[in-house]
Amino acid sequence: MLRVEVEARATEDQDKVARAVKNVFDVDPRVVELSEGYRLLVAESSSIESLKKLHALLRQQRALDAARTYMLKNRRGSSLELKLHKQAAYAGRVSLLTFDEESPLGPVRVLIVSDKIDEIIDWLAPPTSQGKPLWEREAPRV
Repeated sequence: MLRVEVEARATEDQDKVARAVKNVFDVDPRVVELSEGYRLLVAESSSIESLKKLHALLRQQRALDAARTYMLKNRRGSSLELKLHKQAAYAGRVSLLTFDEESPLGPVRVLIVSDKIDEIIDWLAPPTSQGKPLWEREAPRV
């Protein structure tokens, strides 16, 4: 259901890159050595619980409208692709990217796949009126 990938460059502290992922998702990334000096941190989860931090951060940052628009634009069938700014994630913030270049150290790539992707989007970022959610749903059972 959830897959998170982020490059840990040779100049970066691998633990800090892992912390960026853990600040936004309730997952434990593992390191995949791809070539000398090139490491990829990968985390996977089949639980909706892994998205609860993202859910809370979007509300704390009052970013529901922007997040909903972004998610609807990046939904493809039963999947949703997100790109997050790595340094913002390390600081416990969600900053959604359109282009990889917007994050100088590379993006945090997120793939959510579910036959209930619309329900997940409605749960993560419901429609709002004057910045307040029109409704709050419980996390979908996936």
